[in-house]
Amino acid sequence: MSANIDLVIRPATESDIPALLGLIWELAEYEKLTHIMVATEEQYRQALFGARPVAEALMAFVDGQAVGYAIFFHNFSTFLGRPGIYLEDIYVRPQVRGRGVGKKLFATVARIARERNCGRYEWCVLKWNTPSIDFYKALGAEALDGWLMMRLDGDALAKVADLAEE
Repeated sequence: MSANIDLVIRPATESDIPALLGLIWELAEYEKLTHIMVATEEQYRQALFGARPVAEALMAFVDGQAVGYAIFFHNFSTFLGRPGIYLEDIYVRPQVRGRGVGKKLFATVARIARERNCGRYEWCVLKWNTPSIDFYKALGAEALDGWLMMRLDGDALAKVADLAEE
């Protein structure tokens, strides 16, 4: 990391939510996913700080300005019998990329995983996002080619949930 960068990584607070949501919008633009970006400040307030938080967030600041974030949550490995951490998103503004901000955010989540005795640290990356893939591989990550990520959402999720009522 550059010696002249004033970088602070810390857990997000409720007052960070507007800045966090702005950064999330930037990520949605980068990933060409703004058409599904419907999250609100109140949803993030509940998800991160409500009665039953379901995720955690770190914020990255350079010279006092919010420039990045990482959102993560716990999962569980039945084979290891231990928790893991799933990195939902990591984002750094383009103007500060290459200065160690992303690496420090990513490593901070890894440190949290180690401190919590997690057996795994996992995430997904879009196949076209070669800069991120190269970044992760340079840190020692490996692609799980034998696995296919699956998802239910919207109507499909509702239909499967209805099967529980039959």
